[in-house]
Amino acid sequence: MKKILLLLLLLSGNLFSQNIIPQPQEYIPMPGSFILNSNTKIIYNDLNIKDEAEWFAAYIEQASSFALPLENNISPDFSKNSITLVYKINQSADLPPRESYELSITDSNIIISAFGEAGIFYGLQSLRQMMSPDFEYKGPVDKVIDRSLPCCVIYDYPAFKWRGLLLDCCRHFMSKDFILRYLDLLALHKMNRFHWHLTEDQGWRIEIKKYPKLTETGSFRKEKDGRIYGGFYTQEDIKEVVAYAEKLHILVIPEIEMPGHSLAALAGYPELSCTGGPFEVTSEWGVFEDVYCAGNDKTFEFTQDVLDEVINLFPSEYIHIGGDEVPKTRWKNCKKCTERLQKENLNNFEELQSYFIKRIDNYLKSKGKTLIGWDEILEGGLSPNAVVQSWRGFEGGINAVRQKHFVIMSPTSHCYFDYPLDKINLEKVYSFDPIPADLTDYESTFILGGECNMWTERAPQELVDSKLFPRILAISEILWRYPVNRDYDEFHNRVKNHNRRLEILGVKYGGE
Repeated sequence: MKKILLLLLLLSGNLFSQNIIPQPQEYIPMPGSFILNSNTKIIYNDLNIKDEAEWFAAYIEQASSFALPLENNISPDFSKNSITLVYKINQSADLPPRESYELSITDSNIIISAFGEAGIFYGLQSLRQMMSPDFEYKGPVDKVIDRSLPCCVIYDYPAFKWRGLLLDCCRHFMSKDFILRYLDLLALHKMNRFHWHLTEDQGWRIEIKKYPKLTETGSFRKEKDGRIYGGFYTQEDIKEVVAYAEKLHILVIPEIEMPGHSLAALAGYPELSCTGGPFEVTSEWGVFEDVYCAGNDKTFEFTQDVLDEVINLFPSEYIHIGGDEVPKTRWKNCKKCTERLQKENLNNFEELQSYFIKRIDNYLKSKGKTLIGWDEILEGGLSPNAVVQSWRGFEGGINAVRQKHFVIMSPTSHCYFDYPLDKINLEKVYSFDPIPADLTDYESTFILGGECNMWTERAPQELVDSKLFPRILAISEILWRYPVNRDYDEFHNRVKNHNRRLEILGVKYGGE
């Protein structure tokens, strides 16, 4: 009988572990359970992790009304009925990743230890997912919440440094509160990069004080039915989003498109084009011929001024400049562009685009920033530290790696979540391998990780959930755990178990 009971306890622990997405690297079930109650203490041994301790206390209180006492103790005794957070200090040169953690649950206490604040935070996210989904309610619930946690030991760490989401807020504008909500959802699934697509042909979404027409004119467009549509983020909005993301251990990377995808900017400042305009912010989708004039010095003065304000708002070492889908039609008929071509001894207008990107790259380097661009920026050569985001399949990423550039993988085949389910379903996403088989072990070290891309031509704010979920769950698991032998059925079962938590969080997930 005891053997049967022990087996049931072990199986119960396994069932709880199945609900964690992304799945931990190692999960060892143990018999027994820890029961959370109003007397449970949260102890943290270092002020560096005070924010993480306070975050978890607030999380518990929102649904249970338990105001768990917080205690800072540099020498915790791991007392009974406590959740102890241990920030480890190690002088060894061979440190584990700062996002790694160990989680131990016994029937008397819970211990999470890590070498970095992010590791503590991710350990708490795993603990959160092992708790009843009812803890996700934003207010006391009129029912008894299951407060048991299965005893286990978890050893966990991320496979990739870069685990991201791109959100296009230009084709359709997303409210600041919606952005903050998505940061919470990313954090729950241990994703650590928010790629914020802020400028486009269809709208300029970031306040630049030196150029007010970018938002006065460029952030609004006339729709086909005559409605005026748009919006933008003030610099105060940006600061709030960046600060909130930092607390969740998410880096926000702004994307300021150039030299293409720039009609919204040209609507306010037509003198930066080859023709002088006039232009309107377009309500059409597609690629447009009017781009920044590469022969005009005022273009570079403008882009550098814009980047200066962007750099002051975003502490990220990375700035994404787009660089994709740049028609050369206007340049070929532009006197200034032709003169620039001759002056710089360039052979063609493709090399003129490379000149443009290199000039911006050098400017960002002078400011201590690293340029990221879509894989078109490879054409013509780059500085060694530029990062390439591979979207046109895997080939661009392979070429970039072999030129010793770091790479973010987001191929259309697996990572474009604006695509319908008949093209990219959940199982297809779960088959994504960010490291192409053609790469050697050494070459694979240049793969930073990946991103799923949420372009919004046909996805206003109210449809984004159904496009991203549940597919983003597969991306989070691949980039965190990078499972070699993948069992889609097992993953799918965890997704189904996870849906209850998403429902309480208000996620209107779509099909699979």
